[in-house]
Amino acid sequence: MANDLSLDLGEEPKPYLVLARKYRPSDFTGLIGQEALVRTLSNAFATGRIAHAFMLTGVRGVGKTTTARIIARALNCIGPDGKGAQPTIHPCGVCDPCVTIAESRNVDVQEMDAASRTGIDDVREIIEGVRYAPAGARYKVYIIDEVHMLSKQAFNGLLKTLEEPPPHVKFIFATTEIRKVPVTVLSRCQRFDLRRIDSAALSAYLGDIAQKENVQVEDGALSLIVRAAEGSARDALSLLDQAIAHGEGNVIAAQTIREMLGLADRGQILDLFEKLMAGQIADALTGLGSLYDAGADPLAMMQDLLEITHFLTRLKVAPASQGFFDGGSAEAKRASELAAKLPVSALTRAWQILLKGLFEVRDANRPILACEMALIRLAYASELPPADKLVRDILDNGAAPRGPSSPAPSAPRGGSGGPSATAPRLNPSPQPEGAPVMKGLEDIALLAAKNHAPVLKVHIENDVHLVRLEPGRLEFRPSSRAPRTLAGDLQQKLRDWTGVRWSVSVTSEGGAPTLAEQKKNAKAARIEGVLQAPMVRAVLDRFPGAEIVAVRDIEPTESAAPMPETED
Repeated sequence: MANDLSLDLGEEPKPYLVLARKYRPSDFTGLIGQEALVRTLSNAFATGRIAHAFMLTGVRGVGKTTTARIIARALNCIGPDGKGAQPTIHPCGVCDPCVTIAESRNVDVQEMDAASRTGIDDVREIIEGVRYAPAGARYKVYIIDEVHMLSKQAFNGLLKTLEEPPPHVKFIFATTEIRKVPVTVLSRCQRFDLRRIDSAALSAYLGDIAQKENVQVEDGALSLIVRAAEGSARDALSLLDQAIAHGEGNVIAAQTIREMLGLADRGQILDLFEKLMAGQIADALTGLGSLYDAGADPLAMMQDLLEITHFLTRLKVAPASQGFFDGGSAEAKRASELAAKLPVSALTRAWQILLKGLFEVRDANRPILACEMALIRLAYASELPPADKLVRDILDNGAAPRGPSSPAPSAPRGGSGGPSATAPRLNPSPQPEGAPVMKGLEDIALLAAKNHAPVLKVHIENDVHLVRLEPGRLEFRPSSRAPRTLAGDLQQKLRDWTGVRWSVSVTSEGGAPTLAEQKKNAKAARIEGVLQAPMVRAVLDRFPGAEIVAVRDIEPTESAAPMPETED
């Protein structure tokens, strides 16, 4: 009767394990994407050069804690027959140390979460415990997860023990913030940087697990899961677990993943980007509204637009690049054609606008409104000329504004691109009657002073080496201090002041001294002439250190009487 009762009650069902725990690797053969780490540890175990402390670092979900537990099993495995005397890189998984470590109940393998136990008292327990030999295992292993969360005092208390631990003790640290770990701790550990898992390897891994779970997942759905996981195996398994629960039946389609993650179709995102870069803001906002109504997340759409911008920019510099679109898809061909039409300057400007908009969407109370405003800015910015063209126009044509009907003249550059640039050459207009005649730079400087342009007058006097001056034509060599817009400024101002169309050009050699240099040379020559006078020489000899500062002519006044003439 009792037996019948037990059969009726049946066995109690086992609690469900999520895929990330169910398929956690138990040895290094199941650890994907970390070939360098496995190779180094295999050589270390084979040669007996096993470090006393390991530092495992990497992003979330790449296998840091899993690797720490595998190392602990490899250090303590005694084989199926219980006769293993040395650590092995291939733990058997059936001996008592392997089973108890896997079930987290081995007294010699202590795992501590530094996020919740950060103080010196927690480290003091470890320091006290390392003095005692293992209870039953080969090594006493301390696994400290998120070690960067330890306090400064805790790190300092651990230093000496970490540098010279007893031979029966091993330390394994795991962290996602390696830069927060003191250098004094890092120098005492053997460091391993766990990489993000490659997309192809992660996709194959998910495919194998889906097959074991009797679930069929489309390739497009796997690609979406892998892209959302960003190289994290745990994130990918969690998303696959969610997709199995979200879908209906044993087939998971790409559309199911898009609905689950709030993603938009990549072809529609490319359509949206193309409309934005063409300045079709009304159509772009309509497309954005349709995607939003279909369940697309504004933040995810901004991220997709950024990825498209990055992908198109890579296509500009490396046409064979792979990325956001599959190489053989129709969207990839469209993206390649779009990249050929867009300049790199427009793409980099789009990147900056979208990146700023991404943070605005993330922090906004209503993300869709922030998304619309970011796209409106991008659409209007697409109609603007590139910034380098604006700067080049200012440098080549001067700062004077041009009317809408005035064509932008070409400005060939000369020499090394400095002040030797050549201003636009125009056919000079005939000299009209009554126009001021420019016979020299002095006349141009006086004209500038008369028209209240003191800055231009100073440049004319100090920075212009005249080469040729004809009616309607000026050619000069600028000094090294001359502004690059001097030729354009002179051309525009002379036209405004004289009513004549002037051609102003610059050259890199020749030219007379500037007006300031001529004035300085004339002053020096006059002083030199005065120095030859005997009376002046006598005065200078009488007063050592005296010098002539200026020479002025004294004009006779009417009241002054003429000097009488004397005869010898």
